[in-house]
Amino acid sequence: MGISVNLRHLEREDVVLEGELPVEKLDVDAGDEVITLHEPLRYTIAVQHLEQSLLLEGRLRLALECNCVRCLKPFEYIIDLNPWRCHVPLEGEDAAPVNNDCVDLTPYAREDILLEFPQHPLCKPECRGLSSKTISSVKKTGDSVDSEAGSSPWSELNKLKF
Repeated sequence: MGISVNLRHLEREDVVLEGELPVEKLDVDAGDEVITLHEPLRYTIAVQHLEQSLLLEGRLRLALECNCVRCLKPFEYIIDLNPWRCHVPLEGEDAAPVNNDCVDLTPYAREDILLEFPQHPLCKPECRGLSSKTISSVKKTGDSVDSEAGSSPWSELNKLKF
């Protein structure tokens, strides 16, 4: 189990959870080739038992390894939810499952972390993309590949006279 709290412990007093959760237990699918996770989630969460729910307050911190979508340069992107607050119902339709007096808080942390993922990661907001040197070297490399493989369909089309 990931981040969990025992309801019996909450009967006496509020509980503070602190630690690291490995990426495998966080079970986050980045869904993108430019974002990878290697470092664990670091968390500090104070849990209060309200009438029919739990109130979570604290901090979630996760480092992402990204590639800039403009220049392809690798960089680190930090998700730092501070303060992080979450309401976990214990009764009703949306009630969190209770297993042996324990409630798994991982899905709630995962959901808020996924909402913070960058949609188009940029190394810096003013990134202008690949340099003209890089583009010209890619074009030269591409031309040599075309000449080695024979004539390309585009060169055949360019021979047409209208």
